[in-house]
Amino acid sequence: MDLKENKNDLEIEDVFKTETNFRSLYGLTPEVENAISISIENNNKQELVKLISPLHPADQADMLERLTGEELVTAISLLGKALDPEVLVYLDQNVQEKVIDIIGPRALARAIPVLHSDDAVDILQELEEEERKVVIKQLPKADRILVEEALSFPEESAGRLMQREFLAFPSNWTVGQTIDHMRAKPQEEEDSFYSIYVVDPAHRLLGVISLSKLLSAKRPVRLKDLMATSPRSVNVQTDQEEVALLFQQYGLVDMPVIDNINRLLGVIIVDDIVDVINEEAEEDLQGLTGVSDLSISSSFIETVKGRFSWLILNMLTAILASSVIGLFQEEIEKLVALAVLMPIVASMGGNAGTQTVTVAVRALATRQLNYTNLQKFVLKETWVGLLNGLLFALLSALLAYLWFDDELIAIIMGLAMVANLLFAGILGTLIPLTLEKFKIDPAISSSVFLTTATDVIGFFTFLGLSAIVIL
Repeated sequence: MDLKENKNDLEIEDVFKTETNFRSLYGLTPEVENAISISIENNNKQELVKLISPLHPADQADMLERLTGEELVTAISLLGKALDPEVLVYLDQNVQEKVIDIIGPRALARAIPVLHSDDAVDILQELEEEERKVVIKQLPKADRILVEEALSFPEESAGRLMQREFLAFPSNWTVGQTIDHMRAKPQEEEDSFYSIYVVDPAHRLLGVISLSKLLSAKRPVRLKDLMATSPRSVNVQTDQEEVALLFQQYGLVDMPVIDNINRLLGVIIVDDIVDVINEEAEEDLQGLTGVSDLSISSSFIETVKGRFSWLILNMLTAILASSVIGLFQEEIEKLVALAVLMPIVASMGGNAGTQTVTVAVRALATRQLNYTNLQKFVLKETWVGLLNGLLFALLSALLAYLWFDDELIAIIMGLAMVANLLFAGILGTLIPLTLEKFKIDPAISSSVFLTTATDVIGFFTFLGLSAIVIL
């Protein structure tokens, strides 16, 4: 017994060691986090700045997100100008709003010029219109022009996503001239670039040269002889989801953004695309689960309000399914086996349909599903539903027979299972496709319609057959 307890203790200790080793890869270790909390509690500004400053802005943001409302106010007040503006970029949106409220518009206006243009736009577009105007008005003229132009582009477009910091050179420059110019013009420590762009006098995009290709070329070589012509680019109006698909499809690390006359306006870097992919995945997850906000920092009231609307919709659809059961109330009263077995039929149909919906929504989002392969996809999912229906019909019929020792109930259970899983496969494809055709996000609405449909079909088939055959 002692040996077993010692083994369990060692296993628990190994878990904690693994967690500690994992956390030690980052600056915000448990020891640092505890020391920061103590410095905030003691209002020790000098110690707090000493602990926070060496951390990466992402770790600083992580720490701020873990504080309570009162602790957050204290921490921001103690840090003052020592707060790295880049921390705002990494903060959860709810915490970001709180921090901006604490520091005020004047401090935010001082922070914006320090950030990359795409990060600045990302922060400003989340503000209320009046608050945004106040902040923009206090920006330096050059920054104000860039921000206002970026905000004039549609939301979730390449224009909002791009950063204006990039390297562009004339086509007749040599490699030596280009490198010397880059060395003479000091870059910000945080600036990162993977390509340089070749433009004509009107700043129209002519070509692109990867940094590795530039550095490995001879100095006298001209950029026009080195560049890749017809570079892959996106229009400033392109939806960010389309941009993300291009990055994934071609394994890109950056992409130029152009206007309607091919002028180079900015560049999108892969780190911003990672954020877009995460946002799109979160939106799909929120839609399928009915959660309006996945952040744990949301307030109690916001969380309740966000989930209530979805739950009330589900309640209405559940009433529709229950009304089908009400049609067979007398039959259920006569045979208790029907009430016992009904949930199995409905549950299997709902789960099978959800599997198909998930595949369909993902295929639509990644543009894998189109009119060319539409018929093949629907037919495949129909056959999958039928085969699964037959397999589970055998299992459920056997279960029903062993449970109630009644051949008729077993047969009805099997037939209802086949029908529900078959329709689940068909509806799991048709519902998201139909919603997509009517410009309704299938990720948000599919599950509601599918659950209702499979419940209604499952109950109606099972109870209808029972009423006809048995009663």
